[in-house]
Amino acid sequence: MSSDKNIPPQLIFRLFKYIVYALLTFNIYLFFQEEWLATEQTFSQGIVFSDLISGFAATIDTAAWVLLLLLFELETSVLDDRVLRQARVKYGFMAIRAVSYSFILYAFYGYFDKMLLTYDISPFALEGAVDNLCALVGQGYASIITIDEYPLLDAQSCVALLDHDLYRLNGQQVIGTLQDWQAVQWLAWVDVINSITWIAVVVVLEVDVWLQLQGRFQGPVVTVSTIIKAVFYSVLFTAAAYWGVLGDFLDFWDAFMWLVAFVFIEMNLFRWQAEASSE
Repeated sequence: MSSDKNIPPQLIFRLFKYIVYALLTFNIYLFFQEEWLATEQTFSQGIVFSDLISGFAATIDTAAWVLLLLLFELETSVLDDRVLRQARVKYGFMAIRAVSYSFILYAFYGYFDKMLLTYDISPFALEGAVDNLCALVGQGYASIITIDEYPLLDAQSCVALLDHDLYRLNGQQVIGTLQDWQAVQWLAWVDVINSITWIAVVVVLEVDVWLQLQGRFQGPVVTVSTIIKAVFYSVLFTAAAYWGVLGDFLDFWDAFMWLVAFVFIEMNLFRWQAEASSE
């Protein structure tokens, strides 16, 4: 095959990048599906509007981040600087950003609230004529696998919980050992840390984009920005690794894909800077 018929590397790179973006968009549905099942147990008496952010923090967060990611892609790779400086584009992007950041901060509150919820537990004891935990099978009680995974109590899970001191989520029918709850609490803390770190990353990126449009993203500023983001990305990588070992696959997969996506944004920014310097 002659070289002129080969697919250009730039096209392959762009295709791979947009596949990653598409997968992150699909994760919105996956998180909704997972959190919908979890809220059937953690909000078994019904979820009201004020509880939506606690029950669907990951879904709302992911949707807002996908929208913000697309804005960064347009700014750093797709649109020309002259277009970005146009008033209607600039103010349109500002409005979309305001919506995205509002939901991202709202989701951070949701992660924090969910973390507090995992501490709202108390010792669980059998009551009345029930003298065996397995007698609760089929009565709406759920056990713990990990955060957002609370399957209904069955013959196998009830046997595993026998002879253990159990704790119950207050007001709900979710039970587990103290170790189970501590594991969920740690995962909830990782959610909080991951959320606030991503917010810090995009604050730095917003400054980078603004400075680039002003023609001032160069020299020591680039170095300082790179060091700060390297620290933040290290925290995010650690969170992804923690989910990979102790969390569920979806959390790990989503965290990994977001790191890949923002590597693309960083590459876009680097190329944008190089092109501006050569003009």
